[in-house]
Amino acid sequence: MNLYLIRHGESLGNLNGEIQGCKDYPLSELGKRQVESVARYLKNIELNYLYSSDLTRAYDTAKVIGQAKGLTVHKWEKVREVHLGPLQGLSRNEIYEQFPATLKRSILTSGINGTETTDALTKRCQYVIDQLQLAHENDDVGIVSHGGFISILLMYLLTGDQWPTLHRPFQIQNTSITHIEWSKNSNKPLIHYTNRTQHLESLMDDQSQVGFL
Repeated sequence: MNLYLIRHGESLGNLNGEIQGCKDYPLSELGKRQVESVARYLKNIELNYLYSSDLTRAYDTAKVIGQAKGLTVHKWEKVREVHLGPLQGLSRNEIYEQFPATLKRSILTSGINGTETTDALTKRCQYVIDQLQLAHENDDVGIVSHGGFISILLMYLLTGDQWPTLHRPFQIQNTSITHIEWSKNSNKPLIHYTNRTQHLESLMDDQSQVGFL
């Protein structure tokens, strides 16, 4: 199986500097342009199936990719962003002020009451991988998800249940692509690349010329 993890385009939450979690936001105007760029790039990548988080910013990204690829988008709530409860909708500084524990622990795994626990995230990662391997052993699959969940899923693949105790080094930018492969003779994943954003280079050039940056 070849698995392509795609982060959604920039959302209004991203634009406004808000920590989103599972709070729903639409794509920004820049996000829509990013999505068009990644959809064009993915035309040259084989995909048989396309899944998406059910949150608007991811699903709207997936719909454009699906149109470009001629694929139906299947909503899958298991790949939505980490639920951050009382932190959702706040800026990073507001979170640090109101919840000082986040100064020492990642916002995604702070353990603050009302946020998704690391145990729940571990079970979610295990379920997603198990279901993909059962249903798509010989397929090329795209999943449109979120920066936090993609980075945690990568950590789970590399380190298993101990992922919450380790530093999570991955940067996952808007509409970036991460490619993971499981060969037919091995259950061990091969990570070809993470956070690929070369499809945005021409968009960045266009923005600089018309004053978007």
